Amino acid sequence: MTSVNTSNLRISADRLWSSLMEMAEIGKTARGGCNRQALTDEDKQGRDLFMAWCDAAGCDISVDTMGNIFARRSGRDAALPAVIAGSHLDTQPTGGKFDGVYGVLAGLEVIRTLNDNKLETEHPVEAVCWTNEEGARFSPAMLGSGVWSGEFSLGYGHNRTNKEGQTVLQELQRIGYLGPAECRSKPLRAAFEVHIEQGPILENAGLQIGVVGGVQAIGWYDLVIEGMPCHAGTTPMEVRRDPVMALYVILDKLYQVADDFKPRARITFGDIRTEPGSRNTVPERVTVTVDMRHPERTQVKYMEQLMREIVRNECGKLRLAGEVREELDSPAISFNDDCIRAVRNAAGALGYSNMQMVSGAGHDSVYVSRVAPTSMIFIPCEGGLSHNEAENARKEDLEAGCNVLLHAMLEMAAQ
Repeated sequence: MTSVNTSNLRISADRLWSSLMEMAEIGKTARGGCNRQALTDEDKQGRDLFMAWCDAAGCDISVDTMGNIFARRSGRDAALPAVIAGSHLDTQPTGGKFDGVYGVLAGLEVIRTLNDNKLETEHPVEAVCWTNEEGARFSPAMLGSGVWSGEFSLGYGHNRTNKEGQTVLQELQRIGYLGPAECRSKPLRAAFEVHIEQGPILENAGLQIGVVGGVQAIGWYDLVIEGMPCHAGTTPMEVRRDPVMALYVILDKLYQVADDFKPRARITFGDIRTEPGSRNTVPERVTVTVDMRHPERTQVKYMEQLMREIVRNECGKLRLAGEVREELDSPAISFNDDCIRAVRNAAGALGYSNMQMVSGAGHDSVYVSRVAPTSMIFIPCEGGLSHNEAENARKEDLEAGCNVLLHAMLEMAAQ
């Protein structure tokens, strides 16, 4: 890097905030959040805006066959592996203004700050936007980074379907983001992702920065129970093969499983669908999404085993067919020591209170970390609330996290 004292270098908090608020207008909801689900028209608008900002910052932009966007600022030595920072622009249906988008625009703000100060790094620096991190419209989550890292094949990624039967490939083509670049990992010097915590730990501790050492294990499943559709008024209760009769018992027992593994276990039933979905027909089929989490993968797998036993036993009692289909098996992740150290060094040098912690949520860094040195930076969010339109973060915390990102990237890009 050019021989300039960078210890006093800071990002522009006003510019970062302005960019976040402008992006939040795309897919804005009535209650102040964002609905910018992956590969929708709103996602396209957000991507177009990000691309325009990157172009204005002088970046070389590439888009791969999963729609992942890479905005590159050249370093002194183009042959050196890049230092990247990124996250995602897609949101939940009732998402907030900061989840994911903060990490993408913070990466861009680092590039803008380097431009402002005419600083040349040894390694190239890139801001990255990954496709379909949320998994709200297409399952599983973290799909773009998963294909890029080799966790999933390109065919698997392209053929994932939403509830309407549209595929990822079709929607990439429709919005114009089926890029020409090959979707595969490349050598990286380091990868960082700055993110709101999405939990209450930092806020409750009165701390400004989370130095993230890893991510807990996650299992996603589809629970499918099949019975016999019949008339709601003429079929006696005792002869019905009603999948909902088993479901309520199964859910209660699964909540008990989570209670048995407290305080670190998590279980969530985020989507429950009955078919044919008629008020006066006993359902033929009920499908429930199940999200299980624990810092230890062995515990998630044991919880999964218990779930399969519960489903088999309860469905058997009512002459129903029950099946548990695995959608995602994400083991616990430990991040790279050098990248963690760079984040800790930056937070300390900048005078921000901090603690090391483990992420309870999955992030693109999970898959990136399998092929590149990686770490994450957390900042507090109000009430620990996320995946909610009321999601909020303070401007000064957003600034602090981005400053830590800047200095962590400078440390790695200068070597």
